[in-house]
Amino acid sequence: MNREEAWALLTEYNKEEFHLEHAQTVENTMKYFARELGFGEEEEFWGIVGLLHDLDFEQYPEQHCIKSQEIMRERGVDERIIHATASHGYGITVDIKPEHEMEKVLFAVDELTGLVGATVLMRPSKSVQDLELKSLKKKFKSKGFAAGCSRDVILQGADMLGWSLDELMEKTLEALKTFQE
Repeated sequence: MNREEAWALLTEYNKEEFHLEHAQTVENTMKYFARELGFGEEEEFWGIVGLLHDLDFEQYPEQHCIKSQEIMRERGVDERIIHATASHGYGITVDIKPEHEMEKVLFAVDELTGLVGATVLMRPSKSVQDLELKSLKKKFKSKGFAAGCSRDVILQGADMLGWSLDELMEKTLEALKTFQE
């Protein structure tokens, strides 16, 4: 599956701008991490996984990470993509554990990119470019802020990667600053 095919599949099941933007944010974040972690030859693959990770969320929120497997299998999508996208729901909606480094990154950054996005909206600049780690950490600690972004999942993701929370946040901010304003 190439990026164009992945985008066509995504937009068949997702129409809301918020979901499409989130998919592209995670796609670009995943591509950044592929390069940074020594998987540059798999950059497009990591990006496609990021793009499709919430394929079923808009139409089937109660079957998130379950319905997407069915949809992708019906389309003949590579099982590695199916496993990777489903694994970001580990412990929430599915028991498919993130195994590959790429799956662990997806698990960790999905919720975190949402938290960063919510934080950026509150900033006068409306930009990630001037967002510092200390400001993000302050929002992370505020349980009422962006309550839909699971702090437990972010912490579990950092742990899966063997990174501190600060390290995960810093690297994710660096990633976002490479393609967002």
